[in-house]
Amino acid sequence: MPSLLYLVKQLELAVRARLDELVRGHGITALQYTALTVLERHDGLSAAQLARDSFVTAQSIADMVRALETRSLIRRERNPANRRELLLHLTDEGRALLTAVATPVRDLESRMTADLTETQTAEFRKSLTTAWQSLA
Repeated sequence: MPSLLYLVKQLELAVRARLDELVRGHGITALQYTALTVLERHDGLSAAQLARDSFVTAQSIADMVRALETRSLIRRERNPANRRELLLHLTDEGRALLTAVATPVRDLESRMTADLTETQTAEFRKSLTTAWQSLA
């Protein structure tokens, strides 16, 4: 029987591959999509905070920020509390892109849990959250 760690990694790889397929037509990657959704929930993060919350390294976030900014999906603004720090904000174009992919992404999640009952899906979500918090 495969270990839980192996199964979690297999699920992650499957989700990422399907997500990449969904967002590719919009000119972004699954990692860029994740960063945009993080900013949708927590607008005005520093690049370092966005890297942590988007599961990418500090080194790769700089390239990602440049790519998203070039596409006008995010913008940088000086932090009024710390003029040396730049904060990242989702633009209207970024919000429009997230709206455009919202239904296909919801459908992907529904497909992933199609063989689970509503109760099992809720328990799955709770279990994943608990496991993640145990390691965070």
